[in-house]
Amino acid sequence: QVQLVESGGGLVQAGGSLRLSCAASTSTFSSRNMGWFRQAPGKEREFVAAITWDTGSTYYRGSVKGRFTMSRDSAKNTIYLVMNSLKSEDTAVYYCAAGRPKSLFVGDSYLSTGNYDYWGQGTQVTVSS
Repeated sequence: QVQLVESGGGLVQAGGSLRLSCAASTSTFSSRNMGWFRQAPGKEREFVAAITWDTGSTYYRGSVKGRFTMSRDSAKNTIYLVMNSLKSEDTAVYYCAAGRPKSLFVGDSYLSTGNYDYWGQGTQVTVSS
């Protein structure tokens, strides 16, 4: 069982920055792909970013490329999402997620919520315009 706890959300003005953290209960990152997703009111949960367990390769949705950066600190069992140049459309609840042990992304499978087994409770990010 993997427990994930997000933190770092809040209210920020457009153009501002936030850093989200996701702490895992176990040494998760050495064997699991990790992802960030978000869900705005009335919308489906959507992919934001992912990092692979083996090479540390990162993937981003197009609208956040160049603004968001995902990283991990295995010693702290924590992953991060640094969000710069925030826009009102980034407003959502942000969730971190852990994939199956030693699975590999095939094609764009990192996009799918079905490829992640464990989810955090989410942290609210609100960007005011």
